[in-house]
Amino acid sequence: MAKVLVVDDDLNFGELLRSLLAEVGHDVVLATDGAQAVEQIRVEKFDVLILDLIMPKKDGLEVLIDMRQRHQDLQVIAMSGGGYGSAADYLSWAKTLGVRETLAKPFSRDELLVAIEKCLTQQ
Repeated sequence: MAKVLVVDDDLNFGELLRSLLAEVGHDVVLATDGAQAVEQIRVEKFDVLILDLIMPKKDGLEVLIDMRQRHQDLQVIAMSGGGYGSAADYLSWAKTLGVRETLAKPFSRDELLVAIEKCLTQQ
C-alpha cells in the first residue's frame, strides 16, 4: 500500500480520511495546514499527497507551487469545498499546477479510493 500525506485544516475531516485510508492498509500522516505539509514533505517521502486547497497559514495552491519545485514525482489529489469561489474554480487552478486527481467536497469513500488508485498506477 501507499504512504499518504493528508492535509486539511478541518481536523475532524482529516481524521476521517486517515481512518478510511488506514482501514484499507495505507500508511497515513496528517497535517493540519500548508506549512506543516511542506515540512512533512521535506522530511519524509510520500507516494500520494491529498491536499485541501483552502487553508490558513499556507493554502493548498501555495503548497503545490512550493513542492513542485522539489518533488515533481509526488502524486497529488487536490480537494476543495470552495471558498470565495466555487470548488470547481479552485480545482481547475490546481490542475494547471499539475495535480493528478481532483475531488470536490463532499466526496465518497469510493471516489477517494479510485483517485488514490489512479495516482498509484501513474507512478
